[in-house]
Amino acid sequence: MQTSPDRHEYPAHWEADVVLRDGGTARVRPITVDDADRLVSFYEQVSDESKYYRFFAPYPRLSAKDVHRFTHHDFVDRVGLAATIGGEFIATVRYDRIGADGMPASAPADEAEVAFLVQDAHQGRGVASALLEHIGAVARERGIRRFAAEVLPANSKMIKVFTDAGYTQKRSFEDGVVRLEFDLEPTDRSLAVQYAREQRAEARSVQRLLSPGSVAVVGVGRSPGGVGRSVLGNIRDAGFTGRLYAVNKGLPEEQKELDGVPAYRSVQDIGEPVDLAVVAVPAERVPEVVAECGRHGVQGLVVLSAGYAESGPEGRERQRELVRHARAYGMRIIGPNAFGVINTSADVRLNASLAPEMPRPGRTGLFSQSGAIGIALLSRLHRRGGGVTGVTGVSTFVSAGNRADVSGNDVLQYWYDDPDTDVVLMYLESIGNPRKFTRLARRTAAAKPLVVVQGAGSAPQGHAVRATRLPHATVSALLRQAGVIRVETITELVDTGLLLARQPLPGGARVAILGNSESLGLLTYDACLSEGLRPLRPLDLTTGASPEDFHGALSQALADDACDAVVVTAIPAVGSGTAGDAALAEALSSAAERVPGKPVLVVHVEFGGLAEALSAATSTAPQPGASGPKPRAGEPGTASPADSSGSPSGPPPSGTGAAARPFFRLDAPRPAADAPDESAVENRSRLIPAYPAAERAVRALSEVVRYAQWRRDAAEPGKVPEYEDIDENGAAELIDGLLTRGQGLTLGTDETCELLGKYGVQVHRALPAPTPDAAAEAARTLGYPVALKATAPHLRHRADLGGVRLDLADEEQLRRAYAELTDLFGKPEELRPVVQRMAPRGVDTVVRAVIDPAAGAVLSFGLAGAASQLLGDMAHRLVPVTDREATSLIRSIRTAPLLFGWRGSTPVDTPALEELLLRVSRLVDDHPEVVAATLEPVVVAPHGLSVLGASVRLAPPPARDDLGPRTLPAY
Repeated sequence: MQTSPDRHEYPAHWEADVVLRDGGTARVRPITVDDADRLVSFYEQVSDESKYYRFFAPYPRLSAKDVHRFTHHDFVDRVGLAATIGGEFIATVRYDRIGADGMPASAPADEAEVAFLVQDAHQGRGVASALLEHIGAVARERGIRRFAAEVLPANSKMIKVFTDAGYTQKRSFEDGVVRLEFDLEPTDRSLAVQYAREQRAEARSVQRLLSPGSVAVVGVGRSPGGVGRSVLGNIRDAGFTGRLYAVNKGLPEEQKELDGVPAYRSVQDIGEPVDLAVVAVPAERVPEVVAECGRHGVQGLVVLSAGYAESGPEGRERQRELVRHARAYGMRIIGPNAFGVINTSADVRLNASLAPEMPRPGRTGLFSQSGAIGIALLSRLHRRGGGVTGVTGVSTFVSAGNRADVSGNDVLQYWYDDPDTDVVLMYLESIGNPRKFTRLARRTAAAKPLVVVQGAGSAPQGHAVRATRLPHATVSALLRQAGVIRVETITELVDTGLLLARQPLPGGARVAILGNSESLGLLTYDACLSEGLRPLRPLDLTTGASPEDFHGALSQALADDACDAVVVTAIPAVGSGTAGDAALAEALSSAAERVPGKPVLVVHVEFGGLAEALSAATSTAPQPGASGPKPRAGEPGTASPADSSGSPSGPPPSGTGAAARPFFRLDAPRPAADAPDESAVENRSRLIPAYPAAERAVRALSEVVRYAQWRRDAAEPGKVPEYEDIDENGAAELIDGLLTRGQGLTLGTDETCELLGKYGVQVHRALPAPTPDAAAEAARTLGYPVALKATAPHLRHRADLGGVRLDLADEEQLRRAYAELTDLFGKPEELRPVVQRMAPRGVDTVVRAVIDPAAGAVLSFGLAGAASQLLGDMAHRLVPVTDREATSLIRSIRTAPLLFGWRGSTPVDTPALEELLLRVSRLVDDHPEVVAATLEPVVVAPHGLSVLGASVRLAPPPARDDLGPRTLPAY
């Protein structure tokens, strides 16, 4: 593109797609000599006032000299960027490097003047803010550390762009001009501003897809059947509140309607704006449809069409082109190969999916990358029969298919402040940007529960996912650290969501158990112990318990300050009939209503009529003989599909044939004709979830208990402590010097000790002992008692093989041990023996840090030896680690009791261990060139600790896009 003899080639890596404040997208790229005509056209569309603000004087048109200046850049001292939509400029920004005298300069001058111009039609969309982030990143890359801008006082919008950016700045006023100067180094405030803008923009982009005012279905077949015709019917039958259009290029000219919906041959023929296009045409026709939608101003696309990356390399390239094409017009895409989207809000009622029935409105957001899993989840949520496999309804549903553009991160941004969503359930086959997902999940989980099932396999074809070297268990641990409720199966996803949807969070892990079956109570008790809960002794009401007995027992348990949650176990009473079931349902509901601050769960065994009664006690469904609309599939009186786990929906309950519900409703009965959705009773009702097995109920409760504890801990997140003896600059100089020797460098023993010493981590010296005499000399240098160790890779840290001899008190014992090692394992050059002074006895532990290219820096801790190597008993935290996180990290491993006086042993110095973890965390956080560090063994004694071995690896750090300007993932 750049054809003149400039100093640098065209920097293609500066190109990026960005989401603007209103949810639309734009392309940011460098301006080149080929852009002269675009620049002139752009300038002609800028108002005289904006031109005046830019040049401080009337400037009706650009001269040839201006055009040459603004299109010829060296990409070092002079840089121009443009924001484009549809290939045309909508805004520009440039910087010119200046010296101390304000005149043009080259490096090492580190200041530049910056200026913007935004087309009037696009002002207020956040274009200038996005361009400032990108031009700032470019400037930092080119060694510029400070921007200066001169702005007329009346140009308040541009002044606000600079002042709101969050950089450290100073302002002066001279000769009628406001001069702003600001450093480009990111600050906590500038990052906070950037993240807030990112959230608003991405949330708005998803909102435009989920709450359109008008929808066009492109690819509606002329005959019944087919994907397009089905989706059109689903949108229409759901009662979509906006305008709906059918589009088919093959329609006869005279046909103006299809299934009662206005029909057109092209989107461009529609005489009104179209917000969302649902595309259901063959893949080869999609580019034509995208172009028509772009020219018509469509805001977003849901592409149901298959034949993309899931079909192989050719489809993958077709998918890349689809994304590039749509973003060029400022549109975002859900899909391709998507199942669709649903919004149950009464103001929208959009079912732009292949689901034939609209799910019941609720307050649970649901995201699935997989269409098959999305179908299974919607089926569970929609069903009303066969036990307790679903919640009452959803707020919004997104099945992203190949997830070429809109991802789970985008939808999470939307749900974070969506007032209609209280609980978020996500099925993720892969996490494309773990750093960002973790950041968003932590923020979301602090406000509303986030439950995730993550596939353990490789990413599906078509998903642009970065490779991670972290084990699946480590990723799961990091998600939990961010507040994610991480479950293993779809059943657990729904069970946990069921409890979160309508029950308060528990204040602790103490669980009361009561019911009319001693055996079921004991099973529940054992399940609580297995899940780490603290169950109280089960209260057996006996099989003869009446509803009044249940009411009294539940009321007493809820009122007990020693109880945080209650599990009620119930089996149907023989011969009690429907009346007895209804009475029991009312007894439990009324007791729970009186003490609303503690969660209540029910474990039932084949409720039969009781399930019907619990539902009918306050049901919004039609009762036998009641008038009302015909029930839909999955509602009372109709058949329901089996759930996705393969278990059948269960036999219908006896009596009227109405299906069992998964909740007790705590509001009063309502007439069948007045059947509000779940959200309509938000302020007046609470639902008690019921489970067919104690293990499922307790597993869900344990997840919620852990999440509630995380919420309490997150309220006081801790801090990263400062240590006065840390020499950050000295460590940086040492690292820079070492990296001059090459990339991917594993440090020697002396270099490792020196680098760790800069951060206050002292490693016990280990002197080489190639001969018995050298060993004796080393011991005299270090002082007895000593240890003799073989450091060959197959013997390192393997005391169990005899490669380590401890507590050698004198030279005689040392020489004898040396002879035994060489006799047993071979020559000294094969063993690589070393001598080390004995450390105080304690517990051997291991501390590791690694920088993963996808997840970032991770700190891990465990006990050395079999516990960590064989059993994988390691705990993990993202860096930087706070003091509270260091404390929890030590206590998170299963073998942690060995550190705290297990079976009468002496507790070790865990505060010293916490400090070591914090120092290592600071090292890898301050210096990302430290891509791996291992301290093993770290012997933690009752007083103090000793680091007996350490290794450090240096390399250029992986690129971090989370610290750069806002961009959409490159495709």
